[in-house]
Amino acid sequence: MKKIISLILVAVLALFALCSCKKTSEDTPSAAYDKAMQAIGYNADDYTETLTVAISPDFAPMEFYDTAKDTIVGFDVLLATFLAKELGMKLVLDPMSFDACMAAVSSGNADLAISGFSWTADRAETFLISDYYVAGENETEQILITTADNKDTFTAGKTDFSGLKIGAQGGSLQELLVKEQLVTKGATLELFDNINTAATALATGDIDALAVAYGNGEALANDTIVLSDYYFEVDEKYKNNVVLLNKEDAELLEAVNTALAKAMDANLYDPWYEACQIYAEVKTADELGYDDEGNKITEE
Repeated sequence: MKKIISLILVAVLALFALCSCKKTSEDTPSAAYDKAMQAIGYNADDYTETLTVAISPDFAPMEFYDTAKDTIVGFDVLLATFLAKELGMKLVLDPMSFDACMAAVSSGNADLAISGFSWTADRAETFLISDYYVAGENETEQILITTADNKDTFTAGKTDFSGLKIGAQGGSLQELLVKEQLVTKGATLELFDNINTAATALATGDIDALAVAYGNGEALANDTIVLSDYYFEVDEKYKNNVVLLNKEDAELLEAVNTALAKAMDANLYDPWYEACQIYAEVKTADELGYDDEGNKITEE
């Protein structure tokens, strides 16, 4: 009898071990991203001419560090990889601050700047600007994030910002929006080189709110930092993202636009963005309908 019980116990423990070893979709945040990267089918060793892309990896889910793998990941990394393949070039990602990305393209030290850029009139004067690409609500919605105990200060339709310090990344669309819509209502603008530094300033009370793209706000939210109910009015021309190029690179611009059109026609942007939301732990794979292998679950 004892032998039978022992055998049953061993079988139960073995079954438990098998079940516990099976990863759920929430255990594999990079699975959908890895699958998207594999689908691009890019092998840098196939090419010799380099494509240097300036990128500011402080803007999840668009571009951010996977510290465990010591690599830069995100929507714009997928896009840069796709562009490199379509152009037949070896991709070199050059991480730097947001402002430095633009300077690198202006000086010719980078071929492209891909870092969640929006069209602005100033950029149109300084750079060649690609056709737009679509990264979820990342640029279509701009929002203030604040601390949980300060959320009631930033309500929808708020008109008086007197005495409030609002942070934004220098050179960003958010800086422009704060100047146009909040400084004119009494706010003081505080500029930061790095979004993560700005988020720390928010958490420690050095600023009262931080202007960010909605998707980035989701990535920054935690027990201390929350999305407010205050959304900026965003003109249609500022919506969606663009690639910045040097004024002398008209031929490269044409090739980039051809590749962007191909990605748009292939409906690559939505699954890329969802994969990066999962990777940045903004959303779970289960919420967005992906299995633990990174496959989109479709209803029969």
